[in-house]
Amino acid sequence: MIHKDWDYYLSSFRTYLKLERALSENSIANYTFDVERLITYLAQYNEVISPLEVTPDLIQAFLYQINAEVAPTTQSRIISGLKSFFNYLLLERCLDKSPMDLIEVPKTGRKLPDVLALEEIDLLMEGIDHSTPEGYRNRVILETLYSCGLRVSELTHLRKSDLFFEEGFIRIIGKGEKHRFVPIGPDTMGFINRYMQEIRSHLKIDSKYSDIVFLNRRGRQLTRAMIFTIVKNAAVEIGLKKQISPHTFRHSYATHLLENGADIRAIQLLLGHESITTTEIYTHVNREHLRSVLEKFHPRSSSVNEK
Repeated sequence: MIHKDWDYYLSSFRTYLKLERALSENSIANYTFDVERLITYLAQYNEVISPLEVTPDLIQAFLYQINAEVAPTTQSRIISGLKSFFNYLLLERCLDKSPMDLIEVPKTGRKLPDVLALEEIDLLMEGIDHSTPEGYRNRVILETLYSCGLRVSELTHLRKSDLFFEEGFIRIIGKGEKHRFVPIGPDTMGFINRYMQEIRSHLKIDSKYSDIVFLNRRGRQLTRAMIFTIVKNAAVEIGLKKQISPHTFRHSYATHLLENGADIRAIQLLLGHESITTTEIYTHVNREHLRSVLEKFHPRSSSVNEK
């Protein structure tokens, strides 16, 4: 049996995340899931435990269990979510001390993002059957992901009223409901316009989604899962061995900009990163590119001497 206070405090926590921290629905859902995982663990005890009665020992036991079930990156996210929840209870003066105070986040290292070569991106787009309405829509979706560097949620929420094609920009509502304007090229605008005129205009559109650009065949907003499926199927179609996701197009967008001389600060603004340190991971990718150039072309490189 679960103590009734969990529902009350978790509901208040969600309201706090939405109104005071201005987090997206996806982020709020992740935080909620992390706390619910702890609740499920505590429910196995015969004793009914309130969120105000959770001890460091209970947290340690919970983390010991999930240590064998999830990857270090997921452990880190769960710990971060629980820290936020109990810090909220401190903020509300429901607690004098957080049971998470001495809990350390496991070191996971910083994995460099996967990147697609331009040739691979072209193959993915051309490998889709453009002759069907859904196929052409999917091709336009991949084009937009790469050409504008969008997060998957930014793509699914893109609205007709966000398209400022005369000015050459689209308005993106990113994390924390923050707005940014991203340049869009004429080719991508052409793809979107054709999709809107020849495919979207023939759908029976649910009035709730009348302003959403990319819709499913029932005239409703596409889900995040559907975008992942589109990307996965495109990779299978051309026999691509890399493990890719919608975010791979965003990584590739940033990396290709950097390789072609774009300023890191400009890339930060285009991606909508709050901190420049988030964007700086792409400088590591760029160093790998520079190393490969050096090895290929420098006269002292062994690969050049072997030719």
